[in-house]
Amino acid sequence: MMKAPLVAVTGATGFLGRHVLDTLAGKGWRLRLLIRGDVLPRLATRSVELVRGDLADEDALQRLVRGATAVVHLAGLIKAKRRADFLAVNRDGSARLAAAIAAAAPGARCVLISSLSAREPHLSDYAGSKQAGEAAAIAALGEKADWVVLRPGVIYGPGDREGLALRRLVSAPFIPVPRAPEPRISFVHARDVAAAIAGVCLAGPSNAVFEVADERSGGYGWREIMRRLCEMLRCEPRFVPVPDSMFLASGAMADAWSSITGRPSLFGRGKAREILHRDWGSSAERQLPSLVWVPGIPLQAGLQDMLGWWTSLGLVNAAAPA
Repeated sequence: MMKAPLVAVTGATGFLGRHVLDTLAGKGWRLRLLIRGDVLPRLATRSVELVRGDLADEDALQRLVRGATAVVHLAGLIKAKRRADFLAVNRDGSARLAAAIAAAAPGARCVLISSLSAREPHLSDYAGSKQAGEAAAIAALGEKADWVVLRPGVIYGPGDREGLALRRLVSAPFIPVPRAPEPRISFVHARDVAAAIAGVCLAGPSNAVFEVADERSGGYGWREIMRRLCEMLRCEPRFVPVPDSMFLASGAMADAWSSITGRPSLFGRGKAREILHRDWGSSAERQLPSLVWVPGIPLQAGLQDMLGWWTSLGLVNAAAPA
């Protein structure tokens, strides 16, 4: 009997990682995961091999990728106190993983999960580090490598702890929104991103960058997202248009508080600039070919799925939503 193909995964314990493991295991892949310390993913009855180490451990990275058919790179920082911290993980860690693939698994297909923010690297340290990570990984893989970069829009779904900020926002007396023109934001459910990753592990174009969005790749307005959530929670949204300067000032205050406490914050001046960017939409031409992947979860169904998770956490009265 032929062995199932082996996929090596970084970032398996994160929000997206959990969905990716479920999808890959469901498709019969053998899994080998890079794990830091005692942090373990939900393994259930899966046949999983664990490699202890992190993106700074070159020996662990070679053990991770050796013999793999595909390598899925999910690991990365989404919040940090300094630009150097972002670069150390999102750029240098990606480069080290790519170098390990070039040395120990040159025939493996490398699937690098980036971010749509890499399209506008000047907006924030995070966005700049994601674009730098793409470039560093591609350079380290070499000219003959087989790679694909996926840039998802806003990823949401059950398990997204950072996304709980949306719950707090819609329950506030007033919802701040940028003044016109309204920013457009592409969304995609975590299970759809996981399906896209599984799709490109074995098939699809090589040496290319694709964006990943739901069926409405052009995106949604901020007010529409808030209205949909408020309708589900049976609350009335009260929008307050806020000048860009106030968003930026709030980000600067968050950065200052982060410096005082020593704790990195997802929101800061860089994230405010990302929020204020008017075009986070995508297009059909930037998506994966339909023979490889098509989005399967519309926004309304995806938000209901996330709402169910909020309810399980006790953040929503189970009798409240329609």
